[in-house]
Amino acid sequence: MYLDKFLDYISKEKRYSVHTITSYKTDLNQFFLFLNTEFSVSDLSRVTFKMIRNWISHLLESGLKSVSVNRKISSIKSYFKFIEMSGFSKYNPTLKITSPKTSKRLPVFIEKKNIDNLLDNNFFNNDFEGRRDKLIIELFYFTGIRLSELLNINVSDINFNNSSVMVLGKRNKERIIPLNFELLQNLKNFISQNNLSKFLFTDINHKKLYSKKVYRIVNYYISKVSSLRKRSPHILRHSFATHMLNNGADINAIKELLGHSNLSATQIYTHNSINKLKSVHNQAHPKG
Repeated sequence: MYLDKFLDYISKEKRYSVHTITSYKTDLNQFFLFLNTEFSVSDLSRVTFKMIRNWISHLLESGLKSVSVNRKISSIKSYFKFIEMSGFSKYNPTLKITSPKTSKRLPVFIEKKNIDNLLDNNFFNNDFEGRRDKLIIELFYFTGIRLSELLNINVSDINFNNSSVMVLGKRNKERIIPLNFELLQNLKNFISQNNLSKFLFTDINHKKLYSKKVYRIVNYYISKVSSLRKRSPHILRHSFATHMLNNGADINAIKELLGHSNLSATQIYTHNSINKLKSVHNQAHPKG
């Protein structure tokens, strides 16, 4: 059903990531299997709005969370939009499909005092791996970058004259992130001491680090200062945004630093800030 053409389109034209393309492929194959199993349908022209609604109900009844169902619906909608746009079909059965409501979960973050405790005390060894690991934590927390962005930083991406680093975000969008003086000096010393010329973060044999290794590094060190169950690099990104807002940073500036395409993705952090204000108000106000 033109699946290969669609995958080729989102890869070459839309420039989606390999992970996103794989997810779309999985979602669509599951959808096609459902159509064939439940309705014996393998022709696009026979797919109806009710069939898609039945598929959504099937997903929800199987225990899949609304956020996951919505992602699959997005895959199907993108597919049929492409089919219609390419002239393979004049009928789009997804036009009236609505997504299930999802409950907004507040981003989990680490308290600032715990971050300070981690970075200011002797949790890191004074060897290559210890200095590298501390720099990884610092970059995540002081810039709010994603794991994939950190892994792909080259030494040449750091502008020491302009105190900034260039990262490659989602859909290959470049953005420039400022670096504070302390972090810039730490980067300069680390690069000089280890004679780095290409990738910023490598193993002791100068091979580029992979995502699971960085995840384990972050998980290990956060466990030293926090009892949070989730201890991923993304928690440091959440902490960066939340602490910036708590300290009065403009939300539009945070949006640009995080590389969000729209403000709504950034606004969820304001809920954490409002909760902080409520806590302070309740503790300090005479009638709190």
